[in-house]
Amino acid sequence: MAEREWFDTDYYKVLGVASSATEKEITRAYRKLAKQYHPDTNPGSEERFKEISVAYDVLGDSAKRTEYDEVRRLGPAAAGFGGGPGGPGPGFSYQNGDFSNFGDIFGDLLGGGRRTRAHRGADIEASLHLSFRDAVMGITTTVSVPSSEKCRICRGRGAAAGGFITCETCAGRGNISDDQGPFAMSSMCPTCHGRGIKITQACTNCHGSGREPSSRRVNVRVPAGVNDGQRIRLKGKGSPGANGGPAGDLNVDVHVQSDPRFGRRDEHITTTVHIPVTAAMLGTEVSVPTLDEPVTLKIAAGTQPGTTLRVRGRGVPASGRRGQGDLLVTVAIDLPKKLNKDQRAMIEKLAASFGEDAS
Repeated sequence: MAEREWFDTDYYKVLGVASSATEKEITRAYRKLAKQYHPDTNPGSEERFKEISVAYDVLGDSAKRTEYDEVRRLGPAAAGFGGGPGGPGPGFSYQNGDFSNFGDIFGDLLGGGRRTRAHRGADIEASLHLSFRDAVMGITTTVSVPSSEKCRICRGRGAAAGGFITCETCAGRGNISDDQGPFAMSSMCPTCHGRGIKITQACTNCHGSGREPSSRRVNVRVPAGVNDGQRIRLKGKGSPGANGGPAGDLNVDVHVQSDPRFGRRDEHITTTVHIPVTAAMLGTEVSVPTLDEPVTLKIAAGTQPGTTLRVRGRGVPASGRRGQGDLLVTVAIDLPKKLNKDQRAMIEKLAASFGEDAS
């Protein structure tokens, strides 16, 4: 929240610039005053230097400057009461004569101007298609994610062969210096933006950016029992951050292919086995597929259609709090679609022996 000092103090007046001043004009004014009133070269100017630094901390940041201008426009009600007149502004530490921020500020002067803020890299999304077995058992695999690399044609310059000249402003150094006074200050060249060259003909491969699209492979450990549509987040595997900021995350959306033999019910695998009606009546043994080797399952005489039998330990592997799953086998009984004369006679005789009317 903006502090009360934002309303009480005219930071533009502190730096000696108009409220319509550009970022360059504000930075230039700050550097001039900072050299003049720095405590190391001008003892006794601590308060003035602090005032200048606080003003630049706000006006030198576009977001803070916008908020400050809005507070000034709306009046004291918008300023809040987080600090009093003469107190520290946002982002500045000053207690009992301890100018703890001066080292950073002074370092900015010597190192090329105001420090650029670190930014977290963007999150990236990728899709991973798995077989039914790999989703159940778990697997370590890779996914391809978009990236970029230095242009192989122009080697990162962004210019076609011979399509550039040395920047006249910085003489190819990429920065400009101001050696007046006791400090040597430098900043990024405003003409070439740090490249040291001016492009007269852009590279046709990267269109002047100096980079071209590419891809990279990222390892993904898929846990056993992952479901279709589940998302796996890999922290720090997304786009790289800017100015030392952390990388974003990689979000992998899992798509599981169906298997004609199997289904899933939580940690259990399901399948169906078909037997003829006579086998259901008399009992039999059948070979049942699993995700590994098939197993032999005994079907008791008189088993009814839709009966589910359990094969222990042949489902989703145990993981964390989830126990080992089983294979659930549903028995389907196949009836003959047509009977010849002799078969029909035998079925009628069987029905009669059960006291049934087969007519």
